[in-house]
Order: sequence, then structure tokens, then C-alpha cells
Amino acid sequence: MAANPELVSFCGLYCANCGKQKKGKCPGCAGNEKATWCQIRACNMELGYTSCAECAEFPNPGDCKKFDNFIGRVIGFVLNSNRAAGIAMIKERGREGFAEYMEGYGRVALKRKWPGG
Repeated sequence: MAANPELVSFCGLYCANCGKQKKGKCPGCAGNEKATWCQIRACNMELGYTSCAECAEFPNPGDCKKFDNFIGRVIGFVLNSNRAAGIAMIKERGREGFAEYMEGYGRVALKRKWPGG
């Protein structure tokens, strides 16, 4: 399958590798209108960003209370994910490069100890 930069989430995940998205049960982060609970999604949409990688106020997303919140930490623990590393990779490679990497990596999120970092 080809990488899809449109399925890069606001917080550094790659929705195209998610089982729910693959089964057509979720449109991905940007298209999920039911995700009104997500402060990260709301913030990015309000500011017109495609991801937290564009935020100049918090170059380190871990410093942002909307990014580093309780729900995010629980999801990070359960998925063994490092969303901040995802944002760093988006900054470095762009959304297209991140999507290509994640498509090859086959995961929704970079692990806390990911192969490239």
C-alpha cells in the first residue's frame, strides 16, 4: 500500500496502519468528527496546523499541556508509543517522509525506543 500523508495524525501517529481505519470504521484523525474530546485535534484545527510539528509556541511537544495530558500518557503506555518522536520525525522529514517511514515500519506509532532514534 502507498503511504498516505493525509492519514498522519495531529499528534504524531500514522492512522493508515490502524486496524479501525483499515476496516473503514475510522476516517483518521482529521476526519474523525466524533473526536471532539481530543484537545490536540481541536488545537491544531483551530490554528490551521496539519500537526503539532508546525507549532512554534512549543517546539518540544512534551512542554504543551494539551499534548502531554493524562489520556495521551495512557495511550502512550498502552501502545508503547512515543508521539513526541513522531512529531520530531515529521519536523525532520515532513508529513510525506513520515508517512513513508511509518508505512514501511507497519505501526501506528513509533515505539518509545524506535529503530531510528
